[in-house]
Amino acid sequence: QVQLVESGGGLVQAGGSLRLSCEASGHTFSKYVIGWFRQTPGKEREFVAVVSPSGGNIYYADSAKGRFTGSRDNAQNTVYLQMNSLKPEDTAVYYCAASRVVTMSQNDYDYWGQGTQVTVSS
Repeated sequence: QVQLVESGGGLVQAGGSLRLSCEASGHTFSKYVIGWFRQTPGKEREFVAVVSPSGGNIYYADSAKGRFTGSRDNAQNTVYLQMNSLKPEDTAVYYCAASRVVTMSQNDYDYWGQGTQVTVSS
């Protein structure tokens, strides 16, 4: 079993940057794919990025391409999401999740963190 804890959210002005962290417990962390998702009130949770177990393959939603960068440090059991050039429409609760497969579908993720709020002001 994997427990995930997100951190790094906050309030930032448009054009600014934040780095989210997803710290995991469990000695099998390096075997898991980690996905990032976000959700705003009244909307479905949407895919943002996914990081393969080695960190060598990372895929992004179109909304994140060119602005967000995923990475991971398996020695620290942590996955990161560097978010640059933030826009007000990036405002959401951001979640990380663990899966055994590289997938953009939230239904394929077995473990979820509690989420961290990101607010981008205009």
